[in-house]
Formats: sequence, C-alpha cells, structure tokens
Amino acid sequence: MKVLEMNSSPLNSTALRCDGCGQLASPEHIARRLQRLEWTTRFRPVHIGTLLLGATAPQNDNEFIYSPAGAWYGEAKMLLDAAGLTLEGKSAEATLAEFQRRGFLLTHVLECPLEGGKGGRIAELIANRLPAVLTRIRRSLKPKRLAPISKWLEQFLPALTYRELPCAILLDHEKPFALDGDAAPEVTGRLRDAVAAQGVHTTGA
Repeated sequence: MKVLEMNSSPLNSTALRCDGCGQLASPEHIARRLQRLEWTTRFRPVHIGTLLLGATAPQNDNEFIYSPAGAWYGEAKMLLDAAGLTLEGKSAEATLAEFQRRGFLLTHVLECPLEGGKGGRIAELIANRLPAVLTRIRRSLKPKRLAPISKWLEQFLPALTYRELPCAILLDHEKPFALDGDAAPEVTGRLRDAVAAQGVHTTGA
C-alpha cells in the first residue's frame, strides 16, 4: 500500500506527503497512520453493509472507533450508539467484533487528524482526496449503503449522490448525519433509525 509521496516543492525537496490525507507528514504522522490502518483492517467486514464516511479522522485515539484501548467517547461512542451496541460487561475487542459482524465499517476522506493550523484548509484537503476515496469505494469497499457523518461533507454530496457509487446513500433530511455538529445526540438517534430502516440489526447486544 502506498503511504507516501515525495513533495516536489523546490523549497523542501525532502518533505513527505501522506497519501491518506494530503498533508506534509512527519515520521510520527506516518507511524500513527499505519497503526490506525492496522487496527481498522482487523475489524473490516468481508461484506460491508454500511460504510460510515467521515471527513477527517479524530485527533484522539479514544475518539477513533477501532482503538483497541476502548474507553471511547466523541465520534466513536456516537457510532457505537448508532449501531445499537451496548458496552457494559464487554471488552473492546468483543464490542468491535460485534460492530464488524453487523457489517459496519468506518472510514474518513482524510484518514489522518488535521495537523496544527490546517483547520482552515479542510475543504481543500477533502476536495483533493475525494476522487481517490470514491474510486476506493467503487472498486474495493463496495458497501450496500453509505452514510456521510460529517457536516464538512455537505458541499460534496453531489459527488456522493450522482457518481456511480455501488450503494444507496443514507442522508439526514438531504444532509449528512452531522455527528460533528451542534445537535450530535439527536443526529445519532436519526442515524440509528436510518440504518435500522435498512434492515440492519441495531438492537443492543
């Protein structure tokens, strides 16, 4: 798997650019990306029922659903709630295995957290990465359905809904399920309802 591209800028001919997010990448950045890819791959379903598409990976591992440490909060906790999973009395591995068995996979357009000072460039970075992400969805992931889960993806919905994606698109009143918005608890409930309406088992287990 290609991870790096050399930056051809004459100002810095040795800089590395991460092909998972388009940002200039330190060795620590690349190591973290590879670690999260390893965590995710372990719980990727053979047949993906619902692909949850975020804008940018969370900064903290405890907000990243595939973190083996558990103790989830933020995005990770909301996605587990939307999948109808209860955490009490279960290990992180058992919880993630159930998430996998129900056919869920999380990915982000930007597979790495934003580096310091890059928040203002998020739309530009997403626009640059989205064609490759759509190709991956069509050729490799091939989910039955896709649910965008970030407010940052709203302006990119035409690309998600009108290109030849091999899946249905789940939307929240014609918008993404904005788990990163101000009404996240209510949106989480609507995401759970939307997934359940597709026949996906979301009863607590």
